[in-house]
Amino acid sequence: MILSESLLLRPNYKEKMSLHEILVLLGFLVMIAFFLALDLGVFNKKDHEPGFKEAFGFTAIWVSLALIFWGLIYFYGHLIHEPKNLGDLKDLVATYGHPIMLVDDFDKSLQIYRQNLGLEFITGYVIEYSLSIDNIFVILMIFYSFGVKKIYYHRVLFWGIIGAVVMRFLFIFISAELIRHFAWILYFFGVLLVYTGVKMYMNRNKKKKIDTGKHLVIRYLAKYFAIDKEYNGPRFFIRKEGKLYLTGLFVVLMVIEFSDVIFAVDSVPAIFSITKDPFIVYFSNIFAIIGLRSLFFLLMNIIEKFRYLKIGLAVLLVFIGLKMLIHDYFPITTIQSLIVILSILVISILTSMAIPVKVTKEKA
Repeated sequence: MILSESLLLRPNYKEKMSLHEILVLLGFLVMIAFFLALDLGVFNKKDHEPGFKEAFGFTAIWVSLALIFWGLIYFYGHLIHEPKNLGDLKDLVATYGHPIMLVDDFDKSLQIYRQNLGLEFITGYVIEYSLSIDNIFVILMIFYSFGVKKIYYHRVLFWGIIGAVVMRFLFIFISAELIRHFAWILYFFGVLLVYTGVKMYMNRNKKKKIDTGKHLVIRYLAKYFAIDKEYNGPRFFIRKEGKLYLTGLFVVLMVIEFSDVIFAVDSVPAIFSITKDPFIVYFSNIFAIIGLRSLFFLLMNIIEKFRYLKIGLAVLLVFIGLKMLIHDYFPITTIQSLIVILSILVISILTSMAIPVKVTKEKA
């Protein structure tokens, strides 16, 4: 017998995290901390500019780790919330709005639930990883505007990711609670994504610049802290004549952190269009973020060649926003979303390769 979704609508199943869920989350954070410590302490001890081969190798590693984690969720995803019986499972499906139909057999229902969690994770990962490409444009602009030496790019990005792990945790779990209590927020997210997508398309050819003297973050730091603008080394703080100074590199780090918060306002709601389970949103988000550094070095010198990619990302945001707005009237399944998202990305990349940028030669 099939259990209809209408019978599963018992909201507010979980008012707070269980001890088991807290331990799962802590275990995940310990794993991510280990990966990052291994990266900085073993593979990137010295400041250097990673070459294309190195960036490609690390990109392959981070993507492989995400795929392995996808497999773990596919086979063991039920251990995140650990439902004990069919009633618990029905409540989980209702609470987080998973678009699945359960059966009256607990083991078979668990399998359906796990498979859906895996699909939600990989779809969220693809969305976040794709949208992070737009963030690469912004980060490059910040580095160029502040004249940061390329050998320090990795150091800044590493600590930027540490901050992003913390900020995304707060943003995602607070948003999940708001969505659970105020469902209309999803419509707000939908409108926001459509607006952002349209704005990205309209501004796709505009060359943005950062006024390093008037930026909000810079003005705030300059108001409360002493900044040494002449220091060009790898440290974020230095002490001169007994006084602590922030270095220009730290200022750049704070500007990137600020830009990531702005970026999260678009990317996180996009994943909530796929799943309302904050654990899956967070897991997919973090795996995409920790792979951003290697992707940055892989694409930094060739990203301008993918001139139709911004159009693809704009279409992607509009699609996700519309999906959130029409979900109650015309639901789109997770697998359908994944197919559309991958199609948009592939078409934009292939179009960029098929129609390269024309280089005009100046007459002597």
